[in-house]
Amino acid sequence: MSQELAPIFLMIGGIFGLGLLADSIARRTALPRVSLLLLSGVLLGGAGLDLLPRPGETLQNFLSTTALTMVAFLLGSSLSLDTLRSRGRAILALSLAIVGMTLALVALGLWAMGVPLGLALLLAAIATATDPAAVQDVIAQSRRDTRFTRTLAGVVAIDDAWGLVAFSLIVLAVQQVSGTTNGADIPLHLARDILGSVLLGVAIGLPGAWLTGRIEEGEPLLIEGLALVFLLSGAALALDLSYLIAGMTAGMVLVNTARHHERAFHEIEHARWPFLVLFFVLAGAALDLAALAALGAAGVAYIALRITARVIGGWLGAALGGSPAPERALYGAALLPQAGVAVGTALVAAQEFPQWGETIMAMTIGATVLFELLGPPAALWAIRKSGRQD
Repeated sequence: MSQELAPIFLMIGGIFGLGLLADSIARRTALPRVSLLLLSGVLLGGAGLDLLPRPGETLQNFLSTTALTMVAFLLGSSLSLDTLRSRGRAILALSLAIVGMTLALVALGLWAMGVPLGLALLLAAIATATDPAAVQDVIAQSRRDTRFTRTLAGVVAIDDAWGLVAFSLIVLAVQQVSGTTNGADIPLHLARDILGSVLLGVAIGLPGAWLTGRIEEGEPLLIEGLALVFLLSGAALALDLSYLIAGMTAGMVLVNTARHHERAFHEIEHARWPFLVLFFVLAGAALDLAALAALGAAGVAYIALRITARVIGGWLGAALGGSPAPERALYGAALLPQAGVAVGTALVAAQEFPQWGETIMAMTIGATVLFELLGPPAALWAIRKSGRQD
């Protein structure tokens, strides 16, 4: 048994060492920690030196679920009533404009290139997804608590929820047009998934808000935060709900109802980094760089259209939300990262529409590789370019 466990311990120790190195380099350069970790995973994984043992699916899912639930909690805690009063209009306008523009521009652009309309709509819906873990870590690395970063955190907290709604409605529409019989169940599933996830977040967030910070007055303990994270993750998986939406809701409930301590999940900010290190390095090791070469002209157009849509949608949403003019062109660049949510929706689409499954997966995985490597540097550049305004 000891020989079987040795590679796992060596892998975890080595990855944590890479995390220390990435953090040290990031502090001295303009490079995001996320990109350094992903590149380390690419170098040491199957696409590179193939030195990392491949963790089982159970371990991979455990790490990703834990890391993303922690991220969702922290993003939800950015939606305090004070933030919503001051930046709520901008957050809502930006999130809706970016999702709407991505849907419209990507779908119309691919359709104009000759891609079937149903496939173009599905790919456009997948393109709405953002990687909340990468964006949130770039915000944390920047060490800036400004109007721009607070708005950005609010947008990335809810835009995947809008994207999920859009994706489900488009799947329903394409199924009905193509005559697929199970399309009528999607509105019910959509309502159950979103409403159920919100209710789960409230059900765990409300007692969590009252219980945390009681053992040591004024400060939630690490074990309290971890208990809520794992209870929420486990309940969401058991009920087949979204742990991202549930985590965001619980974080929002905590920050707005926990009156006896100032900061919800103070300790989670420290605990999440080891999980994120494992998550990003293993995600990099799983990236298939060959998928980039298989994109073709439609894939290149898909990437260009998504970038253009994010920039235009970010500018339009920021203008409608009343954001200062110098910030408006920066939100699109800050919201380029894309990862697990996009791949998850692509898997659903490929299963529902097997005639397009191979194209959907090839384009999504190829685009995800590019956006996951180039998106975090773009986000960090946008945050630094936005300045240090209050």
